[in-house]
Parts: sequence; structure tokens; C-alpha cells
Amino acid sequence: MKTFFAYNWQVREDWYRWCEEVEEAELLRTRTGGVGCILETLFHVIDVEWSWVRVLEGKPAPLENFEDFKSLGKVRELDARFKPEVEAFVRDWEESMEHNLIQSKLPDGRIVTDAWGEVMRHIIAHEIHHIGQLSVWAREIGKKPVSASAIGRGLIPQKTDVR
Repeated sequence: MKTFFAYNWQVREDWYRWCEEVEEAELLRTRTGGVGCILETLFHVIDVEWSWVRVLEGKPAPLENFEDFKSLGKVRELDARFKPEVEAFVRDWEESMEHNLIQSKLPDGRIVTDAWGEVMRHIIAHEIHHIGQLSVWAREIGKKPVSASAIGRGLIPQKTDVR
């Protein structure tokens, strides 16, 4: 699990660098699908990741408003503010936490119970899903998207014997 959080963070950084080469108006243009625009999608994955971790920690998780973060610099600042807490939680993750339970109230009022391991995997899959949307939008504006490959990112320490 820790490896896929590291993967998502690397890919997110790659998208930030990609965004530096795109006009801000294009980053804010409303897109079909997703949560709105390129910057809002990056904002959304940061906010959701942090919010879920806060819920698991038993802390308040107020959702931020994208209107306050409508530039690449502000989105990156939000990420820099939230990421240390998320990184610490992921770093301290132990297999024994997999089956801890969390109850959540859905918008329709129902109460659901989920295992922490499911929530953590949801966070990972949620970002990967939105990164796929960014890739489609990149192609729509004629730019090569960030590579989604996990291979070659140095996520797994290599042994000396090659097969």
C-alpha cells in the first residue's frame, strides 16, 4: 500500500511540472467529466486524500473550497500543507490496521461501516482514476500526458541479482 501512495505522489508531482507548461486559462477551462477542470481535479485528489486520512485519525476533516485555490501555486501550497500529515499516517501504517472499522454517514443519511484497508485502497484508486482523466484532457489539448507507468520510478528497492 505504501508503494502506491508513493507512486501517486510521484505522478502528482509530474502533473504539477506538466501544468507549468500549460497556460493557466487552459488549466481552469471546464472539462467534460471529472470534477471540473485540470487544477480542480488536482485540488480534489489532494483534499480527498487528506480528508480520508483525517477521518481515520478521528480528526475533523473540513473540505476546502476550490475557489480559494484557483492557481497552480495555490494547489501546490495546499498539497505541501496537507501531505506531511498524510505521509506520516502512511509511513506508520501497519498491517494490523487493515481491519479497523470506521463508520460514515452518507449524504442520504445511511450509516456505513468500512475497514480502514478498504478506505486506504479507495484513496489510492481515487487518485489513479482522476489521473486517467487528466491524461485524456492532456490529449484533448494536444499535449503528451504524464506517464502513468509504475515501472522505472524506483518504487521498489532493487536487489543485485537480475533475472
